[in-house]
Amino acid sequence: MALSSLIESVLGSDLPVAVRGYDGSTLGPPDAPATLVLRSRDALRRIVTAPGELGFARAYVSGDLDVEGDIYAALELRDRLPEVRLTPKQLISAAREVGLRNLRPLPPPPEEARLHGRRHSMARDHAAVSHHYDVSNDFYRLILGPSLTYSCAVFTSDGISLEQAQANKYELVARKLGLNDRMRLLDVGCGWGGMVLHAAINHGARAVGVTVAERQVDLASKRAADAGVAISWRSATRTTG
Repeated sequence: MALSSLIESVLGSDLPVAVRGYDGSTLGPPDAPATLVLRSRDALRRIVTAPGELGFARAYVSGDLDVEGDIYAALELRDRLPEVRLTPKQLISAAREVGLRNLRPLPPPPEEARLHGRRHSMARDHAAVSHHYDVSNDFYRLILGPSLTYSCAVFTSDGISLEQAQANKYELVARKLGLNDRMRLLDVGCGWGGMVLHAAINHGARAVGVTVAERQVDLASKRAADAGVAISWRSATRTTG
């Protein structure tokens, strides 16, 4: 069975995206908004030997699978295939495609966290947070913008910038809380301190931010010092402010 035929038997023939295999075979509409590129047999091995989206994620991170075009269109496959379940016939075809001896899980890519200990213990959760956030503050600026703010923003007009929309979100929260200079604000999971900075600078509130990511504490402390406000930052290992 050709690779394209195997993929079609799993995903169906009416795909919203195109697929191009390492053997040159293609599947899906020629004018698709996105193309999934399987660059090697290892992409197929990862997809069929890991549950749900995990195999796709590992293949993408390792470079065995790539996306050309609109990545959001490619993500629509989650609705089509929330979990990869191969029939015995499909499993045999996949085994033949990658080699019968090779249809076993590959080691996870080195970027994947290796967590140990009891799930949601303090030590394990600290290691998970550190793995994801103690990477580079510059990296998160590229993703989140100068405000380093997660979650939704409030766009009051089409021409408004992301930075202003995030400030609008902070102000909306502050108004709902009725913040003033006689109040204290505790932000658990404060990230880089955007909300507590807004509360202290614009409403005079006494603010405490809590995070277990050391680089977030370092940058939040610097932002507070630059703004001339006194804010406490608490991490799992130290307290500043």
